[in-house]
Amino acid sequence: MKIIYTGKNIVIADALKEQTEKKLKKLDKFFSEEVEAHVKFENAKNRQIIEVTIHLPKTIIRAEEEGGDLYTAIDKAVDVLEIQVKKNKAKLQKRFKNNDTIRFDTISEPEVKEEDSKIVKKKRFTLKPMSTEEAILQMELLRHNFFVFVNQETEDVDIVYKRKDGNYGLIEPIIG
Repeated sequence: MKIIYTGKNIVIADALKEQTEKKLKKLDKFFSEEVEAHVKFENAKNRQIIEVTIHLPKTIIRAEEEGGDLYTAIDKAVDVLEIQVKKNKAKLQKRFKNNDTIRFDTISEPEVKEEDSKIVKKKRFTLKPMSTEEAILQMELLRHNFFVFVNQETEDVDIVYKRKDGNYGLIEPIIG
């Protein structure tokens, strides 16, 4: 696995890179050598955050963890990624049946077998053109974590969402 590092409000020491590579080696058994992992370290208001994003063809596997120190956060993130791969083995096999990006023979089944996820509710609603600010207000009034709307400036379907840090995000889908 190729690892690409970025840092926000932090200088990434060689010791931190070495420890991250050592921990991520645990995942090498699942992926081919050309798979890229983007590792982002962040120091934010006395919080140490690591975000690991593994890019596969048409699929992204991601874990974001925080801890008192980055070494603890690395351990948590790798554990989360391993659980995600094991938990979704069957779904990933369907998606990558003729692709050697993932080594399925090395993925054991999770200890606790979970039932397949299914859609239990379907909702239809009319999308109304509005500004991003109006969409955020509507999301807050509904007490939702996200809101789908037609952006009146671009006439595209966009999504606003509430981030863990209390700020908002905007998703602008691109079909492709």
